[in-house]
Amino acid sequence: MSDERLAELAARLDGVAEELADLGMDALREAIDAGAAKRPEAERRLTQARRAVEKAAALLRSGAS
Repeated sequence: MSDERLAELAARLDGVAEELADLGMDALREAIDAGAAKRPEAERRLTQARRAVEKAAALLRSGAS
């Protein structure tokens, strides 16, 4: 697989990570607006997924050297 294809895939994953971050922020806003006392479970899952996607993108970039 070419370094260029790996870099393109890493960039796409960056976009997914941004979308997950946005969804996580939306979940937090909704929880605050609803008066929730705890961090919502949905936001926790979204954050975990975002971190995993960011790690995947970093792994692809490290192999492109």
